[in-house]
Amino acid sequence: MEKSRFENMSFITRAVHGFRGFDPATGAISTPIYQTSTYRHTSLEDIGKYDYSRTINPTREELENTIAMLEGGVAGFAFSSGLSAELSVFSMLSQGDHVVIGDDTYGGTYRMSEELFTRFGVEFTPVDTGDEAAVRAAIRPNTKMIYLETPTNPMMKVTDLAMIGRISKECGAIFVVDNTFLTPYFQRPIEFGADIVIHSGTKFLSGHHDTMSGLVVTANEELAEKIHYMIKTEGAGLAPFDSWLVLRGIKTLPLRMDRHNENCMKVAEFLKQHPRVEKVIHTGLPEHPGHEIMLKQTSGFGGTLSFVVDSVETVKRVLANVEMIMFAESLGGTDTLITYPLTQTHASIPENLREKLGITDRLLRLSVGLEDVNDIIADLKKALD
Repeated sequence: MEKSRFENMSFITRAVHGFRGFDPATGAISTPIYQTSTYRHTSLEDIGKYDYSRTINPTREELENTIAMLEGGVAGFAFSSGLSAELSVFSMLSQGDHVVIGDDTYGGTYRMSEELFTRFGVEFTPVDTGDEAAVRAAIRPNTKMIYLETPTNPMMKVTDLAMIGRISKECGAIFVVDNTFLTPYFQRPIEFGADIVIHSGTKFLSGHHDTMSGLVVTANEELAEKIHYMIKTEGAGLAPFDSWLVLRGIKTLPLRMDRHNENCMKVAEFLKQHPRVEKVIHTGLPEHPGHEIMLKQTSGFGGTLSFVVDSVETVKRVLANVEMIMFAESLGGTDTLITYPLTQTHASIPENLREKLGITDRLLRLSVGLEDVNDIIADLKKALD
């Protein structure tokens, strides 16, 4: 990948300007939306860089180069959704391969791994990736990949990235990290040994509840070639307009993440004191078991927390009575959203595994938005009381 002139500047500056900073063809500061499927070739001998938008598009290319630069990788790829990004990564596996996967993953990830790829002869072993002994015990001679989220969704479990990085290098497995919750502003897994970083760009990266996207960043050229083959073959590249929306969102990513982080901490402290709340699960709280690891490998705690209330009746009352806060799926946008993982994001997870993880009928997940935090707290208080 060519170098950006902003490469040695701060993360904030790189997020604002992106990879190029302007469109080389026109000088436009906002990357144009190249709404085209195909391109005129110069000659038979010189077709040119751009041939067909399924393979390459200038708007998507700027997004891909920008996310690679921000994550510290060699190449980026933009997909039509987070799950299509995951599909490209899992599609590198072959029959007989084995994957060590985090035991607390997004429901769609579980569905793809356990219900789709097992049909093709790929084996998955779910483990607590924060437990080094458990991870090492799960490694097999045919282990080709270690896949995890940190923090996890929705139980906010934390994994020591450097520890998994060492294990993956020892066994020769590809180390994949879903960095959706923290973004490269707060956490850069490649610096700790990750080979591939995945994002649901629908969430914090775009940040405005107005588009869907998935992003993959690779740490080396060999993996970049494999993902490029997958995006070309599976045909799930992100459309130009959606690429432009994510690029626009990234320009304000540092500002938004700081506000998400600040608001989420204040909401967590409020919920801790409420008599109807039995437990608050947020990595920014000192009592969280992964708090010290977070301090070591991140620069912030993000904008998402989960909490357990005293009864199912309280769950129903909260979901029925929030007004400004919206009962909706997804996370990471400007608006505060509350979700019921049991029947929404994690309905695909088997009941016994949900219970083991703590995804019960009294668990709620909150994506804390950018509103005045006093209004967020007041809305929660009214609904809880």
